[in-house]
Amino acid sequence: MNTQDLATLLDYHYWARDRVLDAVDALTPEQFTREMGGSFASVRHTLAHIYGAEAVWYARWHGEVPSALPDASQFATPAALRQAWTELEAKVRAYVGGLDEAGVSRVISYKFVGGQAASSPFWQMLQHLVNHASYHRGQVTTLLRQLQATPPKNMDMIGFYRERGY
Repeated sequence: MNTQDLATLLDYHYWARDRVLDAVDALTPEQFTREMGGSFASVRHTLAHIYGAEAVWYARWHGEVPSALPDASQFATPAALRQAWTELEAKVRAYVGGLDEAGVSRVISYKFVGGQAASSPFWQMLQHLVNHASYHRGQVTTLLRQLQATPPKNMDMIGFYRERGY
C-alpha cells in the first residue's frame, strides 16, 4: 500500500457512502428508525455504527482511547448523519493526505473499546475501515429492500473503478 492506494480507497469509501445515504434520504422518519431485528436495530443504527467505527479509528490515529461508539440517537435524520459524516470525511482525508510513505506503514498502538491493547500498521487500519463499511452497507441495502424502499445504486468497487476510469 502507498499513499495513492489509500487515497483511492477513501475515494471509493465515500463514493459508496454517498450512494447509500442518497437511497436512505428517501425514507420516512419512521422507516429510518424502524426496528427491524438485524445486526443493528434500524437503518439509522446501522449507518451510525459505520460512522461511529470510522470516528473511533480516526481517534485512535491521534492516540485517543474512545470508550464507546457515538449514540445513534444523535442522528434524528439522514441529513444530520450526512452532515456529521461529511465533517469527519474532511478530517480523515486531511490526515491521510498528510501521510508520507513511512506514515502509511507506521504501526499504531491502540485499545479496543473493551480495553484490549492492539497495534496495526496504518494501512491495515484504513483498509479495515473501508471493508467494514462495505459489509454494513450491504446490510443497509437488505434493510431498504425489507422496507420496500429503493436500494442504493451499485456500490461495488469495480463499478467505482469503471465509473472513475481507473
